[in-house]
Amino acid sequence: MKGLPFLLFFYALIPFSPISEAVDSINVTHPISDGQTLVSSGQSFVLGFFSPHASKNRYLGIWYKNISFTVVWVANRDNPLKDFSGDLSIGNDGNLVLLDGNGNVIWSSNSSTVPKNSVAVAQLLNSGNLVLRDNLANVFWQSFDHPTDTLLPGMKLGWDFRNGLNRNLTSWRSIDDPYPGDYSFSVDPSPLAQIVLRKGLTELYRTGPWGGDQFSSGSVLPADAVIKPMFISNQEEMYYVYEDGDNVISRLVMTESNLIQHFTWNVGPAQWVLLYTLPEDVCDSYDRCGAYGYCDINMTPNCQCLNGFTPKSPTAWSLLNWSGGCVRKAQLGCRNGEGFVKYKGVTLPDAALVMVNKSMDPENCYLQCLNNCSCMAYAEMNISGEGNGCLTWFGDLIDIRQYNSNGQDLYIRMAASELGLNSDSGKISKGAEIAIVIFLVMVMVMLLLGSVGWYIVQKWRTKRVSELNNQENEGRDRDKSPLEEDLELPLFDFNTIVAATNNFSDSNKIGKGGFGPVYKGKLVSGQEIAVKRLSEESGQGLKEFKNEVVLISKLQHRNLVGLLGYSVQREERMLIYDYLPNGSLDSILFDKTRSTKLDWHKRFNIIEGIARGLLYLHRDSKLRIVHRDLKASNVLLDSEMNPKISDFGMARAFRGDESEDNTKLVVGTYGYMPPEYAVDGLFSVKSDVYSFGVLVLEIVSGNKNRGFCHPDHEHNLLGHAWKLWNEGKPLELIDRALDRFSAPEALRCIQVGILCVQQRPEDRPTMSSVLLMLDSENTTLTQPKRPGFYIERSLKDTGSSSNQQRICSEELAITVLEGR
Repeated sequence: MKGLPFLLFFYALIPFSPISEAVDSINVTHPISDGQTLVSSGQSFVLGFFSPHASKNRYLGIWYKNISFTVVWVANRDNPLKDFSGDLSIGNDGNLVLLDGNGNVIWSSNSSTVPKNSVAVAQLLNSGNLVLRDNLANVFWQSFDHPTDTLLPGMKLGWDFRNGLNRNLTSWRSIDDPYPGDYSFSVDPSPLAQIVLRKGLTELYRTGPWGGDQFSSGSVLPADAVIKPMFISNQEEMYYVYEDGDNVISRLVMTESNLIQHFTWNVGPAQWVLLYTLPEDVCDSYDRCGAYGYCDINMTPNCQCLNGFTPKSPTAWSLLNWSGGCVRKAQLGCRNGEGFVKYKGVTLPDAALVMVNKSMDPENCYLQCLNNCSCMAYAEMNISGEGNGCLTWFGDLIDIRQYNSNGQDLYIRMAASELGLNSDSGKISKGAEIAIVIFLVMVMVMLLLGSVGWYIVQKWRTKRVSELNNQENEGRDRDKSPLEEDLELPLFDFNTIVAATNNFSDSNKIGKGGFGPVYKGKLVSGQEIAVKRLSEESGQGLKEFKNEVVLISKLQHRNLVGLLGYSVQREERMLIYDYLPNGSLDSILFDKTRSTKLDWHKRFNIIEGIARGLLYLHRDSKLRIVHRDLKASNVLLDSEMNPKISDFGMARAFRGDESEDNTKLVVGTYGYMPPEYAVDGLFSVKSDVYSFGVLVLEIVSGNKNRGFCHPDHEHNLLGHAWKLWNEGKPLELIDRALDRFSAPEALRCIQVGILCVQQRPEDRPTMSSVLLMLDSENTTLTQPKRPGFYIERSLKDTGSSSNQQRICSEELAITVLEGR
């Protein structure tokens, strides 16, 4: 009897407890109840009752059997059971019904065509499909026709026009709640035959049309050895489906955080591996650049007008407001020598009206569009180059993206004056070709001359900036930097910023950091901005200012703050950012009233978002960057509480094989700085990992590291977490403001946080390992070693009790500290 309490506790931790011999089907005489399961004949999938994460609600669902507990389908996602009384059976009408303990119908297959009750069988197939059939294997209803958030191999995403059935993916509301969320991924039944990601009715991303073996975006759902995609479109059906390659297990998921992610199961480490995520970057945002604009992730700014077009509103365009798009430089004249300009490697555009002819060859496609004065563009339908097909667009062209590879060719109608065309044929003649070449040579010469002039101006400007920098930093230790000299963002007029911020009025002031005060502003275009104004008392000079402008202009990631431009007029130095309505993380996290806005789901998403941003800086950006001042006040939150890393004034970039550096000019904030940096001036990507670990423990606990006081010891937050870990009580660290949280996720976050703040840099994980540990429930984490700086002490310990109290209640930002 001594082992009974342990067994009861053990069974309380698992989502289900099978108590009967595994079978794959039920009939009218053999239902199943909570605690019993169906197992597919090939031992691939299980159907039963479960509770997601920290929720106490019970749901009927399907999950994998022999790999990580991952739910792929939920029956009663909008009507949970409140206890363990659920019962799945065949109803009197032949439908599948889920009843609670009082006999109330919680969920039903609700099919109008069902088998007779006496011969009805519900069977879980090895594909993960739950089917309702008769004894002759005629299927009357199947779960594959009613997907939730997951697409499995063989499951159709799209339309059955015969039965008016639209199969689409809908996100969970949260990781604890499978209720249909805001985000959906569905096939657009327009002639383009594309898949669209939406929030409610608002389009966020689209794949572009299918072209034979892939979508026009090129990088989306490609055919390879892992998956084999297909898109079927005819009068009866329009759907996307994929099959796994040999010995591959994969799933496509619409996440609760508006991402489409495709995973494969890696048998070796026994974990899910991410194949790709959509949207990939800001250029995947729907209609980002307006009509006749295109987005190129490799350009700054990302939005450009197509050749022959100019911004509709040059003022708005210069302020990085691209929504107005572009207009033609030369207006079209019907059948007056127009022709087409070819754009290679683009996502085919969206438009109000698109027409498709699946049998038309390229030559006739060209002629059809040329002879219709309303036709603005055409493209061959088949990307793979096999077979025929013609797409023609009418009306403004929107949502075009440029790719380095993949994509498709698009032909856009242009006026004769933009082409040098032979007006008799509408095609470019040989003479016109020569004229175009001569014209292009002339343009290149003019551009070269202009570039020389620009270079002279830039050299003068660089020299002047260098003189100012030398004057300001005279007598100070200088930190070496590999950064470029040119500032590559729009220069805002000082008067524009004055007007936007109401002359920097106190009512517009929204914060103050090490750089100086921050003001909210509104441009004449209506765009809201945040303006960081360099303060004379900040300790930061032109060098740090320029460092931030140059660095962040080269960075593009959803978890990094967006810099719109800068201003250096009238002895003023200002940075202009996107305005983020929820401000900095510290203003919410450490406010006992406002912190209630951060439930566990939001906190976990913030931790993951910061991790993704750091991974981009350390590994995936053009420059490998160490932030050097990561802290709660330098993480900003957008309207949906998504984190954006900000303040790159102290950041450093590495090139080539560099992995670490040292400096006498130690900058950053006590409490977030690792020992090797604060004491010896040595920094690397592991410095940011340490700061991230501090942030994780702060987010989990709701307490500042420097500012944490405990009546029983003198440790800071790191030491307190380390103490609880060694005592086997890590969950006592959790913020008491959280009335609900996922214990497994919280425990994983705490362990990851302590691993990141270990004393020795080589013991700390990389950010890629951190993300893997956060995302995978089955990853085995190593046991952490002692943290660095885990006892609360000033680096200049005076022994004064008043000084100790100040250290315990303040966050100290520093700009200079001599390393040994």
